[in-house]
Amino acid sequence: MPGLTGWTGLVEIGEPQPGGTGVVAAATGVVGSLVGQIARRRGARAVGIAGGPGKVAWLRDVGFDAAVDHRAPDFAEQLAAATPDGIDVYFENVGGKVWDEVWPRLNRHARVPVCGVASTYSATGRSTGGDMSALLSHLVTRSITIRGFVFHEFAHLRPQFEAEVSAGLRAGELVHHEEVVTGLDRASAAFLGMLAGEHLGKRLVQVGADPTL
Repeated sequence: MPGLTGWTGLVEIGEPQPGGTGVVAAATGVVGSLVGQIARRRGARAVGIAGGPGKVAWLRDVGFDAAVDHRAPDFAEQLAAATPDGIDVYFENVGGKVWDEVWPRLNRHARVPVCGVASTYSATGRSTGGDMSALLSHLVTRSITIRGFVFHEFAHLRPQFEAEVSAGLRAGELVHHEEVVTGLDRASAAFLGMLAGEHLGKRLVQVGADPTL
């Protein structure tokens, strides 16, 4: 499901073009990492946003053209340097301060698929957001498209998704990383840690010694 979410959102809504710039937040996650790699396979320049130097280094290792650290004090400067020609596709799954820095850099006719807003999942109060009027004006003057979606809207595209991604995995052209946490008693902590961005790739919980469980 996460892979189908990333692939369909990018391909059907983001429509990455050769020579364009695609940016994805939470880029070391199971969705974001695939989004960036597929963008590159389709000829776009892939820029990943992640939290911490280790994750940024991993993105560069798996072939992202650039990677920036949203936890760094100079995040805005890093993003500007990584996207000198602006952003044509932004795959949104975080929101918050990342979105606040990204949207002013969106180019004319940019496409923004939105599959989630992780920055709000653990929020205890209502977000005030940024300057909504400035954002709306930017969307209008630059003819930007923002579309939210849920993966099952594109269920009919599953065969195409499986064909491209499975071929890429078999050829070693796509990288997939998993973390396994052992013990059902650790599931809650593993889940909360995932929301806090502690994981790399897909986080799984093994509930018993029997791998069929």
